[in-house]
Amino acid sequence: MRKWDYFHILDNALLIVSELVTNAARQTPCEEIRLQITRDAYGVIIAVWDAADALPQAKPMAELTLEDLDLSEEAFDDNGGWGLHIVQALSTKCGVIVDPAGGKWIWSRMHP
Repeated sequence: MRKWDYFHILDNALLIVSELVTNAARQTPCEEIRLQITRDAYGVIIAVWDAADALPQAKPMAELTLEDLDLSEEAFDDNGGWGLHIVQALSTKCGVIVDPAGGKWIWSRMHP
């Protein structure tokens, strides 16, 4: 990203990478995941592959308040599931492609 002089979208790109890699690692713990970042005439494409066949499902949109979250220590990691909404908000376009060899690629396109 720096080599392409895309400093202005670097923070958003890192957040997208974080969300997609986290989802892939949760879907396929202890298995290989792949990250690919490329660019073309339309922008930057961030893609993450995992071996799971299940397609990602975003939580239904809802207005949240702090009262909606379970802040107990036991449930601290159970308040997730909003990452795909973050990816959608930061992307020009995003989607999923089923890999004929198995698994899937989840991708995000960003305009520089």
